[in-house]
Amino acid sequence: MFRSFIALTLALFATTASAEIDIIEVTSPGGVNAWVVEEPSIPFIAVEIRFRGGTSLDLPGKRGATNLMMGLLEEGSGDMNAQEFQTAREALAASYGFSAYDDSIGVSAQFLTENQDEAIALLRQALIEPTFDQDALDRVRAQVLANIASEEKRPNSIASKAFNSAAFGDHPYGTNSDGTVESVNSLTQSDMHDAHQNALTHDRLYVSVVGDITAAEVGPMLDTLLGNLPAQGPKLPDDIAFGLDGGTTVIDYDTPQAVAFFGHSGMKRDDPDFFAAYVLNNVLGSGGFESRLMNEVREKRGLTYGIGTYLVPKFHAEMMLGSVASSNATIAEAIAVTRDVWADTATNGITQAELDRAKTYLTGEYPLRFDGNSEIANIMVGMQMIDLSPEYVTNRNDYIEAVTLEDANRVARELLQPDNLHFVVVGKPEGLN
Repeated sequence: MFRSFIALTLALFATTASAEIDIIEVTSPGGVNAWVVEEPSIPFIAVEIRFRGGTSLDLPGKRGATNLMMGLLEEGSGDMNAQEFQTAREALAASYGFSAYDDSIGVSAQFLTENQDEAIALLRQALIEPTFDQDALDRVRAQVLANIASEEKRPNSIASKAFNSAAFGDHPYGTNSDGTVESVNSLTQSDMHDAHQNALTHDRLYVSVVGDITAAEVGPMLDTLLGNLPAQGPKLPDDIAFGLDGGTTVIDYDTPQAVAFFGHSGMKRDDPDFFAAYVLNNVLGSGGFESRLMNEVREKRGLTYGIGTYLVPKFHAEMMLGSVASSNATIAEAIAVTRDVWADTATNGITQAELDRAKTYLTGEYPLRFDGNSEIANIMVGMQMIDLSPEYVTNRNDYIEAVTLEDANRVARELLQPDNLHFVVVGKPEGLN
């Protein structure tokens, strides 16, 4: 059992309070590894579970199966139908969440300490014994199809999907994880069982538990909850290089405000220069009203309500992305200014004042994320998935502070690729082909 003592200062309810987080690494008798924080002050427990793979594990011709399957886990299991399951959950005052992403699926649970055994038993039933009844399948399928239809009318979704398709082709990253109307309509109960067997497996499992429970109690609880999962999952997708060159793609769409989704290849999360890139990105586009792009595109020229950028280190590809919306008459100028700022930052770097401001913000906001059991559990399971150690919570701000101006500007030259920046624009933009 490994313990890492972490002291954080949290700003809560406009006051300053000190919180001590003691992360304990636990391995259950059945071999489930977990990070645990004992917090007995409130009779409440939060559990976060992740399985690596996610919707990228959809079988050929079965796009959307994992997403649909995850939507069915609360819709009937064991000898309960959907209504009976919800009634039992509500009687326990428990909360469960099931989510699907490109690289993972997530299971969240919150419950009172006094209801721990019953809440875990009900969650186990959902995870291990889903029934995938046809009526529930048809009902949730209709919800997914409605969401697909809605996204087909949203300029932001149209732009991001077109960008991903152009960048990644037939790789899972290049297609909609919800599936298509055709693929979702074709999914069967058998497909749900296949997706379940492939997505929820022991070999890709990450768990964190925070709350009114001891580390010694967590192991047996997790064996009860997860002990009957399949041992191994199918092969993960191959890594893929970002495949989109610089330029502009216009998708004609009748809307008064054009949307642009843009980016190029990025940086792996375990790259030694990642923190320099993280600070640089705050200066360039993720720092809100303090960022260069917001200042140039919104504040100086009034071309948008907002513009932002973000680093996206997925498990099989890395990107640096951004988005901006502007009127059809001004989107071309917004794009031109964005390109100019991108090129200037790549060539000339950032200033010491910008670096200091970004570091102050990034180190100051970090402790505020740890403001509850569920939030802490979510952070810890995310850390495990990218192979960070418990000490990262303590050391993270030191990594930010260690970034020098030389580091940031060297990374700006290496990471930012103005000639490779590609914009996908949805709308009726003036001055763009």
